[in-house]
Amino acid sequence: MLKSCALALALLATSLTSFAQSKGMVGIAMPSKSIARWIADGNNMVKELQSRGYKTDLQYAEDEIPNQLAQIENMITKGAKVLVIAAIDGNTLSKVLQTAASQGIKVIAYDRLIKGTKNVDYYATFDNFQVGVLQGNNIVDKLGLKAGKGPFNIEVFGGSPDDNNAYFFYDGAMSVLKPYLDSGKLVIRSKQVGVNKVGILRWDGATAQSRMDNLLSAFYGTEKVHAVLAPNDSLAVGVISSLKGVGYCTAKQACPVITGQDAEIPSVKAILKGEQTSTVYKDTRELARVAAGMVDALLGGKQPEINDTKTYNNGAKVVPSYLLKPVLVDSTNWKPLLIDSGYYKESQIR
Repeated sequence: MLKSCALALALLATSLTSFAQSKGMVGIAMPSKSIARWIADGNNMVKELQSRGYKTDLQYAEDEIPNQLAQIENMITKGAKVLVIAAIDGNTLSKVLQTAASQGIKVIAYDRLIKGTKNVDYYATFDNFQVGVLQGNNIVDKLGLKAGKGPFNIEVFGGSPDDNNAYFFYDGAMSVLKPYLDSGKLVIRSKQVGVNKVGILRWDGATAQSRMDNLLSAFYGTEKVHAVLAPNDSLAVGVISSLKGVGYCTAKQACPVITGQDAEIPSVKAILKGEQTSTVYKDTRELARVAAGMVDALLGGKQPEINDTKTYNNGAKVVPSYLLKPVLVDSTNWKPLLIDSGYYKESQIR
């Protein structure tokens, strides 16, 4: 009798293991470990998918397009049922995704839109235009522009020109700032505008620092810069380093208003020191849950949950999307948003 029970339990365990494994493998292609948020995104995706019974193959391409293409090809060869891709360059994946589609593999664009191909099924991201709106409004509020103060000098930075999100961030911010630029209450002394002109390839902080150095040298001899639109934290860090080099962020000369995005630890610390004004918090845990829910639905023959069917036209189709809400973080609300929510431990910040 005992032997029969043991055999039955063993068979049940084997059956359960087989069931868990039968959900298949999901390939997760991330752009780089050079920006901390992508590490969090990758870890959160693995945790979320494995908790739902999937195997995962997480790969980082270190911002090298050939690496990412090879990694995705390898995921296809290894039998991935779904690919979750945060593209380095959203325009370079058409051929490899055609291969995926020919094998019935579904594709979810993760936070960055994949362009120029019909072979992307869904898009999980944040409301990227709203990210820019939050940044623009923060500049308006901190400078007192609504109260008629000004004129103030501002310089604007854009994200990587090969990242579709960079244009949404920029357009969102400029939708807020344009009336003040038109009225002369805000002045871009360099006259440099547009992502193709002010964008920083691969979101590289050192490149942002170099550009800010050049701007300060060429346009701000006796004039002061009062605000800098930095679309993410890595660029904000570079901008701050440049400003410190010429005497800003001191008792004699305060930092300008400086925005950011991703709520990375160095930038949260900079906010508490009064160097960076704000960042935009995007909870990568929630994004991972949304993307994993899409995987579940696709492999279960169901319709994934979406809330946007108009915004993201990739040039070949409008990609059905789920947009999460970004939140502005500054010195007044960082603790409840980032610590009390469990996103960080306070010891990581202080």
